Amino acid sequence: MIVRLLLAGMVLCSASGASFAEAREFRARYEASLLGFPIGRADFSSRFEGENFALSGRFASAGIARIFDRTDGTTTAKGRFTGSGVRPDAYRLTYTSGRKRQKTEIDFSGERVSRTVNVPQPKRRGRNWIPVAEEHLVGAADPLSAMLIRAGSSDEVCDRTLKVYDGEIRVDLVLRKAGGGESLGSGTVTCRARFVPVSGYRKNRSAIQFLRDRSKILIAFAPVGQSDIHSPVEASVGTEIGTVRIRAYPID
Repeated sequence: MIVRLLLAGMVLCSASGASFAEAREFRARYEASLLGFPIGRADFSSRFEGENFALSGRFASAGIARIFDRTDGTTTAKGRFTGSGVRPDAYRLTYTSGRKRQKTEIDFSGERVSRTVNVPQPKRRGRNWIPVAEEHLVGAADPLSAMLIRAGSSDEVCDRTLKVYDGEIRVDLVLRKAGGGESLGSGTVTCRARFVPVSGYRKNRSAIQFLRDRSKILIAFAPVGQSDIHSPVEASVGTEIGTVRIRAYPID
């Protein structure tokens, strides 16, 4: 789950001389690998104009992962920056995985989620399912918008909790600055991320338990040009089957 959030949420942040007084657009490719083998790729376009942003991307499984799980999809998000953070307006995700087709739409009003649509609708949940309550969605952002962080300096990036909602699961990513020996090479600051499931999941699911209790997650952030907006450029995520690594490469 955390890998999907990170891969979907990463946007280009390695352009120089950026000024959001005028519309600027950046592009990047994110590649994911497991045990050195490619497993996924995502191409993103990020547009900033004044306080507004629009993100769009295409993603797909890659390498040996594509043999066993052929996944292709698109995702978009738009919103605006506020004095202290980000306020999303809308999020869309459409993908196919094998024979499965999934579409998710999330709309926001103020600091709340106003509408969630999943097609097909989720199956009936069992007794061990933790449902999403209205209060869990206050201040939450979609997986794309949540990874854009407004901070006056790199020292201020990590000391926060990102409230992420993908249309089904609600998780907190608790960021704290990583130790000196844990820094990833691509960013200006590396954060340790603690995965805290809130709702929208089966409480005995082993993958969720591993991410919560045992996973080591590192995320490197860098500023978008010369702005105070930071976004991920590299990540390392411990999973049950090995460490997934994700890295961004600029596209001209």
